Amino acid sequence: MIDKLMEKIKKTGAPVVVGLDPMLKYIPGQIQEKAFGEYGETLEGAGEAIWQYNKGIVDAVCDLIPAVKPQIAMYEQFGIEGLKAYCRTVDYCKEKGLVVIGDIKRGDIGSTSEAYAVGHLGRVRVGGSSFSGFGEDFATVNPYLGSDGVKPFIEVCKKEKKGIFVLVKTSNPSSGEFQDRLADGRPLYEWVGEKVAQWGEEAMGSAYSYVGAVVGATYPEMGAVLRRIMPRACILVPGYGAQGGTGRDLLPFFNEDGLGAIVNSSRGIIAAWQQEKYARFGPECYADASRQAVRDMINDIASALEGR
Repeated sequence: MIDKLMEKIKKTGAPVVVGLDPMLKYIPGQIQEKAFGEYGETLEGAGEAIWQYNKGIVDAVCDLIPAVKPQIAMYEQFGIEGLKAYCRTVDYCKEKGLVVIGDIKRGDIGSTSEAYAVGHLGRVRVGGSSFSGFGEDFATVNPYLGSDGVKPFIEVCKKEKKGIFVLVKTSNPSSGEFQDRLADGRPLYEWVGEKVAQWGEEAMGSAYSYVGAVVGATYPEMGAVLRRIMPRACILVPGYGAQGGTGRDLLPFFNEDGLGAIVNSSRGIIAAWQQEKYARFGPECYADASRQAVRDMINDIASALEGR
């Protein structure tokens, strides 16, 4: 799957992943009114509104981008109905030919971690048959429990030819409380980056590993260090746009060939219609606003890479 992702990035010229992180406040009134008119102001109605909203955005941007990244918490808050919308979204994105990165941030030990890996990336056996649970192509993984929490995911990835992105240096302001702490004279995120590179050696695609890393765009200097530590890991870069990252900030995350990173934007795209820059589209054309935001993001990154 890492090979497929890289090929799609090259084909589209867009190292971009759209974060499908829906909140009801992002969803235009006409979509909510229709969903609630059919199902009431219920969890089922919320799930329907989320699904229809996602579908509109995916239809508008699927030809421009290689991948999407639904954040499962935004669906879980609506219970089973939200998870149904998550599954419908994953399935629909795959029908559209998109690579799906499940932003699940799981991480445990032993059989628990294996169950997470099987549920999201593998197949679970039921009697004499096997079934795909959620069916994502990649998943994000929290490495805090060490190799015991990550290796079950790697084993499933090798079997299914799928991938993971391990949290290394996240984009949030308080990430340094732990991630920047010195251990034997070096920040913890560097030690995690070295483990990502080590884990990746046993699960290689053609040029990049099945084991990637999450490194925030808000820390480009650290990104440069981690790019050297993890030369064959694809870096998933959150923090662009709404969190302050710009195209110029992204340069350290890419290799010299212009590959090796994929940049996420969530509300900067899916809620673009609420921004002053795209207000001309209005709620009725919210998906067109998202498409324009994607185009602007692609151009910003391309200009930065061309001028490096």
